[in-house]
Amino acid sequence: MRVPFLDLLRQYYELEAEINAAIQTALQRGVYILGEEVAALEREWAAYCGVQHCAAVGNGTDAIALALLASTNIKPGDEVITSPLTAGYTALVIRQASAVPVFADIDPHTFTLAPAAIEAALTPRTKAIMPVHLYGQMADMTAICAIAERHGLIVIEDAAQAHGARWQGVRAGGYGHAATFSFYPTKNLGAFGDGGAVVSNDKALIERVKLLRQGGHLNALQGTAVGMNSRLDELHAAMLRVKLRQLDTWTQQRQRIAERYRQAFRTNSSLTLPVIAAAAEHVFHLFVVQSPQREQRRAQLAERGIETLIHYPYLLHQQPLFKRAEQLALPVAEAVVHNIFSLPLNPHMTEAEIGYVIETIVKLEQN
Repeated sequence: MRVPFLDLLRQYYELEAEINAAIQTALQRGVYILGEEVAALEREWAAYCGVQHCAAVGNGTDAIALALLASTNIKPGDEVITSPLTAGYTALVIRQASAVPVFADIDPHTFTLAPAAIEAALTPRTKAIMPVHLYGQMADMTAICAIAERHGLIVIEDAAQAHGARWQGVRAGGYGHAATFSFYPTKNLGAFGDGGAVVSNDKALIERVKLLRQGGHLNALQGTAVGMNSRLDELHAAMLRVKLRQLDTWTQQRQRIAERYRQAFRTNSSLTLPVIAAAAEHVFHLFVVQSPQREQRRAQLAERGIETLIHYPYLLHQQPLFKRAEQLALPVAEAVVHNIFSLPLNPHMTEAEIGYVIETIVKLEQN
């Protein structure tokens, strides 16, 4: 049997009639940028996240950039603390804002930013903290927000992998001054192309994001700020609205598969399994395990038709673009990065595929 890591066609076929109807409606309106569909998605996504305001933008990277521009007065040399274990876009945007990404170590269990490590990384130049809600689980936002409040810092949640995740009952987006989401096709809520959003309870911040996403222009293209061209189109907004109605169902399916894996591998496997923090609701964007024999295990699974990936194979603080002489040691991140890999987990897996992954791994462990 072949088990792909992800097959996006399955999601389309599940909702084909609804998606096609939504596209047709959007096309027939004749307005394809910043129209009724985008406005409706902004209202619906804000409500889903439990916040008051949302601005839809072109992609998740732009969402981070616009949130930074709208919420902080970043100057060259200012520092933003973030995680070394994430996609490079998180730190790239900080660099593009002329700031310095400062990497703090991660929690050994959840792999999200460790609050104590944030404290150790603070300097007089620190202006913001950007926790990454990794793999579908939120960082310890209670502790992170307390640190930020003590030091007068902005918090921007990178929630690209945490659509609907909760910390102490509050969904991603409800803690920071702003939170950013990606609607890249592989995300828990994904478009059929690029897309993103910034959410916040600060109306002025979101109004500034909406100004900046339009190049910094007001009416009649009167430039008032240096912005960018980053707008979610009507077709993607229409499709996302259809998918949003299914998101909770898909999340429950992700959680069900994750629990099956956890039960099966807890006693029948040498794999180190994901840890769910007591205060967290994990939405399992990814199911990331650890093995000191990672490459051997991945090769064995590939031989048996099971596709796995690594999220992420290279820590950001070790990459040439982000290296800095003042970087603190990050022993936890540097230890786990060699062991982590992701098993197939998505709401469109068949029962046969789930069973085959479990059976194959258990058999490999017994040999």
